[in-house]
Amino acid sequence: MKPTTQRLVRRLKIIEGQVRGLEEMLAKDAYCIDVITQTSAVKQALSGVEDVLMENHLRTCVVDQVKKGKERTAVGEILKVYNLKRR
Repeated sequence: MKPTTQRLVRRLKIIEGQVRGLEEMLAKDAYCIDVITQTSAVKQALSGVEDVLMENHLRTCVVDQVKKGKERTAVGEILKVYNLKRR
């Protein structure tokens, strides 16, 4: 497994733990603001994973596509991810 992949898997396991913690907070009727604070942390953590994936994709796959003359495909993928991140 590549080092980047290992880092992302580790991050996702941490996020998984955070989500389980959220479930426990809800089951214990935790204070709403505390739950919302934790959901925000999970969203930020997932956004960080997306950022690493995007950077890796741009540095590898997109560069390879451009080198192979597939600029249209590369631009299409960049725009697709850009639009997804804006949501």
